Amino acid sequence: MKLLSPIWTAIQGYLFPHLEESLGELTDKQKQVVAVLELARIEKFVRMSNAIRGRNQKNRRAMARAFVAKAVYNFSSTRALIDYLKACSSLRRICGYETVGAIPHEATFSRAFAEFAATELPQRVHEALIESHQKERLVGHISRDSTAIEGNEKPAKRSPESTSDKPKRGRGRPRKGEEAPVKEPNRLERQSRMTLEEMRDDLPKNCDRGTKKNSQGYKESWNGFKLHVDCADGQIPISCILTSASVHDSQAAIPLTAMTAGRVTNLYDLMDAAYDAEAIREYSRARGHVPLIDSNPRRGEKVEMDPAAKERYKERTAIERVFGRLKEEFGGDQVRVRGPAKVMAHLMFGIVALTADQLLRLVM
Repeated sequence: MKLLSPIWTAIQGYLFPHLEESLGELTDKQKQVVAVLELARIEKFVRMSNAIRGRNQKNRRAMARAFVAKAVYNFSSTRALIDYLKACSSLRRICGYETVGAIPHEATFSRAFAEFAATELPQRVHEALIESHQKERLVGHISRDSTAIEGNEKPAKRSPESTSDKPKRGRGRPRKGEEAPVKEPNRLERQSRMTLEEMRDDLPKNCDRGTKKNSQGYKESWNGFKLHVDCADGQIPISCILTSASVHDSQAAIPLTAMTAGRVTNLYDLMDAAYDAEAIREYSRARGHVPLIDSNPRRGEKVEMDPAAKERYKERTAIERVFGRLKEEFGGDQVRVRGPAKVMAHLMFGIVALTADQLLRLVM
């Protein structure tokens, strides 16, 4: 956090005036792009390789900057981004293209995006942002929730699980002398013995159909995915995981806890009633956190929090504001790509822009 003030001072006092000398007066949106790019420094994470044989790669660093600009401008497609780069010389040069002719074709942007998705470029940039500006901070509250992501593809067909290797027996209690079947551990029980990578790999990620209750208590259904996010006080996204839309929120709680614990130090984990499970509480406490989880009345009467915990629980609204900004300002509702890797990359470009913008708001 100590680095943010001098960075913002340099951006405001030197970078903006320097750019305006050569580009002319910058709009507020262009200044936002410049500030986000300066803080994220995404070009440092792009590998450049000039092949000895064949055609050289177009400038991947400029394209990475352009994808961040796309998120900030909330463009609905890469075509809209390219058209605007051709029309706006200031943004074009901010991204790294001196002339209109230097802007690659849409197909080249598409290939570059596929590379960025495969190498998890925006995820690595976001992790570095958190490492640089939140690692030393003592975070009071981590708010955890998921949001629906509409997909641009048909749900994957589910293959029926094979039961041929399972012994068949009648319903009810086992007969005399017959051994009761061993109950297989559920995902929450398995996760407590897994590494973070194993937990992430175990979660379904393909497009399918999901259902969730909205804030008014009505069920809403969609085809696509779920983005699970941990955010810190100040509406700073810390960790993100993408799953299939049908995955219950609780299934991503332990992986998120592990991911967040490796990035920041926090005191409280705030979760709604969907996360009301003892395994989640135990995992949170094992990492030195205090879990504040709303009671789910599915097993009887709802257990009310004490007044102090209830007041602290109000901080959880930060995650709703993060989701609102992601969808309204940074492309969260503009998913046009297909496949979980590309969908996650698209969302994470928005998360990178949102995180950098929100960090700078803390010192403006």
